[in-house]
Amino acid sequence: MPFPLRDRTLLITGGARGIGLATARAALARGARVTLVDLDAVECERAAASLPTDRVLAIGGDVTDRGEMQRAVAATVERFGSLDAVSANAGIASRASTFIGTPIERFERVLEVNLGGVHRTVSAALPEIVARQGHIVVVSSVYAFMNGMGEAAYAMSKAAVEQFGRALRSELAHRGVGVTVAYFGFIDTDMVHHALDEDPFAVRMLERAPAPLRKRLPPDAAGTAIVDAIESRRSRVIRPRRWEAMWALRGFTGPLLDMLALRDSETQALLADLESRDATG
Repeated sequence: MPFPLRDRTLLITGGARGIGLATARAALARGARVTLVDLDAVECERAAASLPTDRVLAIGGDVTDRGEMQRAVAATVERFGSLDAVSANAGIASRASTFIGTPIERFERVLEVNLGGVHRTVSAALPEIVARQGHIVVVSSVYAFMNGMGEAAYAMSKAAVEQFGRALRSELAHRGVGVTVAYFGFIDTDMVHHALDEDPFAVRMLERAPAPLRKRLPPDAAGTAIVDAIESRRSRVIRPRRWEAMWALRGFTGPLLDMLALRDSETQALLADLESRDATG
């Protein structure tokens, strides 16, 4: 059953920039009310001010803090009278690093934000979403079904988010709640610039991937895809679309790519160089 966003309220984490802000723009264009939640309260207010409407609420909040997310939900309901949908979008990535060379605090921080932040966001919003037979979006990544070498924490978190979304979809169907798992490849965001473009090792690793899979899309393409998925109650969205074949064939491509990573001398040399960088700081 379609779920038009007009006159409904959508809460978006990581809403101050990138995919989150693009999702807000797309939702507002469909007549929604929007709450932006972001760790950077100043940037969140600035993002809200950039949107030409008063149907936006900006809240500074840490997705890893259950109490802060509960307060964000309460503030949303107080301001708009309802919460109908949530997009758990907030996430971080660190520079390319081998597991053996990654400080445990950095590794755990990625998991805490990307996975802990998602389930705390959903947990806080769930009573309102269930009451209104609403919709949940959890933002995963193509790393959920690709080899995560050099980005193990990020890949782990996104694979876990995928499983969380798939389980929620089955568990909440009888309550009339829709759940979308969003898988994004390379979207032209600040996070991608910092984690990939500014790190020569990440650039070298990315060059090992087939050129068609390295295509980037603007954040607006991802934001529009999320809003389309909510309104059509789609179970998944994959952008760029060329990653859909990799998703569908993951049972074949996954083992094949693992084998190639083990046998390819250039890939192994790159990982050895990356480990050396980790050791020297």
